[in-house]
Amino acid sequence: MSNVPSELKYVASHEWLRMEDDGTITVGITDHAQEALGDIVYVELPDVGDTVAVDDEVAVVESVKAASDVYAPITGEVVAINEALEDDPEVINSDPYGEGWMYRIKPDNADDYESLLTADEYQADL
Repeated sequence: MSNVPSELKYVASHEWLRMEDDGTITVGITDHAQEALGDIVYVELPDVGDTVAVDDEVAVVESVKAASDVYAPITGEVVAINEALEDDPEVINSDPYGEGWMYRIKPDNADDYESLLTADEYQADL
């Protein structure tokens, strides 16, 4: 069974979200997603300042097996990206919920975060 931290929120397309103290939301892909992809070799991240809507394609993760789109789980503006992934994309495999985060978003509506899947709900869908 994949690692699914209980303090995070999730979406069915295998992205996780964490509300930060400043009101931004950190986004990455789940342990389940990185396991399914295998060894990650390249990540294409959004640009800071991009405005995204729910279900927009915002990033691409490439592995030795396949390329996979990463979708926006919430509407808002990208305010930071994890530049370390450009040189070290495989950190997503080793630490998907920590150093493997992908980008931060300032949500248009912070209440949208509460409507996302809990860890138990996400695990039930796996």
